[in-house]
Amino acid sequence: MDLNLMKLEQRGSVALLTLNRPPVNALNKALLTELFTAVGLVSRMNDVRALVITGEGKAFVAGADIGEMQAMSVADATSFSAMGQAVFSSLEALPIPVIAAVNGFALGGGCELAMSCDIILAGPKALFGQPEVKLGVIPGFGGTQRLSRLVGIQRSKELQFTGRNVKANEAVAMGLALSVSQDDVVADALALGDQIAVNGPYAVSLVKRAINETEGAPPSSGYAQERNLFGMCFASSDQKEGMNAFLEKRSANFKGN
Repeated sequence: MDLNLMKLEQRGSVALLTLNRPPVNALNKALLTELFTAVGLVSRMNDVRALVITGEGKAFVAGADIGEMQAMSVADATSFSAMGQAVFSSLEALPIPVIAAVNGFALGGGCELAMSCDIILAGPKALFGQPEVKLGVIPGFGGTQRLSRLVGIQRSKELQFTGRNVKANEAVAMGLALSVSQDDVVADALALGDQIAVNGPYAVSLVKRAINETEGAPPSSGYAQERNLFGMCFASSDQKEGMNAFLEKRSANFKGN
C-alpha cells in the first residue's frame, strides 16, 4: 500500500521515516496500519543499516487520537491496544538499530512509540510524558512496561501516576532519552545512524538480539545467549572481513552476512 501519512526515504545507509498527519501526528488506526507497512518496507531494504523516525511539524507524536478512542467499547479498546502493541513490537524487532528523533511533543502513544526505538535523541523543544490518567485511562501501547525498564519502577510510577510532562534535559537525566540536540535533532540522528552503519551490520543485529532477548532474564541466561551469538559471528563473512581488514590496516567492506 502507499504511504499517505508518512514519508520513507533513504539517506545513504540510513532510512528516514517522517510521520505526517497534521496537526500533531496523532496515532489512529490508519497511521498505525501505515507504520506497520513502513516497518515491513524497511525490513526489506537490504542496504539500510539504521532507521530514524521523526515527526513533521511541532510534534513527534502528540498521542493517540482521542476523537477516535472516545466512543470505544471495552472490546474496541482492547483491540486498539493490541494493534498498537503489535505495531510497536514489530518496530522493536527490526534487526537494525532504530533511532527516535523527538522534535516536539512525544506524549502518550508518542512516548510509547519513542520507547519502542533503540535510542531516543531529544530536540531542544522535546516534551515527553504518559498523561493517560488525566483522561481516565492508562497507557495501552506498552508504556507501563517500557518506561519502567528505561527509568526504573519508582520513577515510572511517579510519571504515570501524575501524568506530568518531562522536558528534554530531565528526560536525559532520568535515562528516558540519550542526549539533547542543540539544534537539528534529525540531523544528529542521521549522523548517529551513519556512525552505526560503518560497523558490521550482522554483528550490530546480534548485539540488539543479545540485549533485547535477555532483558530481565537471569545473568546465566544472558551469558549463555551471548556465547551462542558470539559463536555465530564466526560463521559470517563479516567476521572474516572485519578481522582481515584490521590486520591489513584498511577499512572493512561489510556485506551484512
